[in-house]
Amino acid sequence: MPRPDPRRLADGALVLAGAVLAGWLLDRLGVPSGGLFGGLLAGLVRGLGGRRPLDVPRAATAAAQSVVGVSIGSLVDPDTLAAIAEEWLPVLLVTVATLLLTVAAGLLLRLQPGISPVTGAFAMIAGGASGITAMARDLGADDRMVAVLQYLRVLLIVVAMPVVATTVYGADPAAGGAVVEVTGPGWPAGLLFTVACAVAGGWLARRVRLPVPALLGPLLLAAAADLGGLSGGTAVPGPVEAAAFVLIGLQVGLRFTVASLRTIGRALLPALAVIVGLVVACAGLGVVLSAATGVSELDAYLATTPGGLYAVLATATGTGADATFVLAVQVLRLFVMLLSAPLVARRLGRRED
Repeated sequence: MPRPDPRRLADGALVLAGAVLAGWLLDRLGVPSGGLFGGLLAGLVRGLGGRRPLDVPRAATAAAQSVVGVSIGSLVDPDTLAAIAEEWLPVLLVTVATLLLTVAAGLLLRLQPGISPVTGAFAMIAGGASGITAMARDLGADDRMVAVLQYLRVLLIVVAMPVVATTVYGADPAAGGAVVEVTGPGWPAGLLFTVACAVAGGWLARRVRLPVPALLGPLLLAAAADLGGLSGGTAVPGPVEAAAFVLIGLQVGLRFTVASLRTIGRALLPALAVIVGLVVACAGLGVVLSAATGVSELDAYLATTPGGLYAVLATATGTGADATFVLAVQVLRLFVMLLSAPLVARRLGRRED
């Protein structure tokens, strides 16, 4: 077995330290998924400036995908999903319509040179930006393009949503109640739950040949544990989740080249136009959802906003909207998007061939 190169180890440690520092600073500035952005930034600097290629070990990438899967799966809650039980059909139809809209938006984006149909669709899929970015490379998409455009959409939504909610839908920022802090069993239980779901979920997913088993297996197992009342309210410990985001960001950033930056730069303006159109179209679906279910237009708008889950919940809580309904619709869409992604990739991959 060859001995590891000390210079390569030092190189990797330096990049990792830079990613952690950048992620911490971005988190302090309130940037969504600061750890992922920090890893992306540090990896991009190293990828463009390093003489020798550097990559995140496959085992570390798989572990990070598993943590993200458990984190997303833990969002499922029986009480939350019960909020849409009586209106499940219009909610499901709007969710499917959102998926079709995002795929259509991605197909528009692929008209740009250097963007494949799969990459375009994954860049526009509305829901689970971290999960989509984590699985993009495994499903044949350019994860660099996907990461940049996914988080461009999230950033636009985070900035614009409070303004739209107040000026268009008449939300009152002072109408929100006090936020109740929910405490779980603690980080040791959360760590044990994360490891158990990651190991068992990944093994089961490989046994049944599920696409992207490292992410989707733990996601489904964590969701099943929550729905069955077996999780006890545990969640992925914050530092573990942050480390996973850093590794995923690094894995994407280290693959950047000058040519890929040029392709992304050419696509930014068209992508921005497509993203704005997608956000407006989803707001239109919110109007349809409001008419079909009787919920307020503000609740429906927040429920159908294409991304920025935690910012959506913060806005819903702060404006007195029905946060339970909003969370239920957002989580349902997130699961539909992530579970449909392998099917979308397979279908568009065949068209490309």
